[in-house]
Amino acid sequence: MIKVAIAEDDYRIAQLHEEYITRIDGMKVIGTGLNAHATMELLQLHPVDLLLMDIYMPDRLGIDLLEEIREKYPLVDIILITAANEKDYLLKALKYGVISYLIKPVSLDVFIATLERYKEEKGKFASVTEVNQQVADYFFGRTQTDILHKQTGLPAGIDHVTLEKVRSILQKGGTGLTADKVGEKMGASRTTARRYLEYLVSINKAYVEQVYGVVGRPERNYFYR
Repeated sequence: MIKVAIAEDDYRIAQLHEEYITRIDGMKVIGTGLNAHATMELLQLHPVDLLLMDIYMPDRLGIDLLEEIREKYPLVDIILITAANEKDYLLKALKYGVISYLIKPVSLDVFIATLERYKEEKGKFASVTEVNQQVADYFFGRTQTDILHKQTGLPAGIDHVTLEKVRSILQKGGTGLTADKVGEKMGASRTTARRYLEYLVSINKAYVEQVYGVVGRPERNYFYR
């Protein structure tokens, strides 16, 4: 069960958020803080997994609580739900590991989708026993993969390292290679090999010819340009 705390000075909005959370299986609200002081007391008195926090509170800005929360309760996840649209606030939220920043008014669909996504990631993280690049990319929003694609200009589904491997195999192919042969040489399926070969054709780094095998079936032979 994911324990959720709400930090919101408008009790009507706090009640609305609590009502939304009752619609999500596996989550329950353990308390509401109507100001910054009450919020810190709430975190002190109860184990909390997720804090939904407003920025504008009467005694102290929620954004200014982030450093203290991180110092005292480093494992508490934070989602900011606020009308604040200052760039500095967003920057500080990123710096202190806020996992989502929702601008009011927040619709029911967006609210529930955000928390469902959080719940899904929490469950996936609990099941992880060893971190590899695929796991890291998932939890960091595929950052590493996106950066590489942006740098190389490659479309989704085309990996730079694999592409270079296919290019090298094709260069040495001489009289041409089928997708089956390329897949065999690279240790991958025919479908994967063909995806990379067709990409090389699309960027004019390879060309294809239709040839007939010994049993009369047409085959696509790929040649490096």
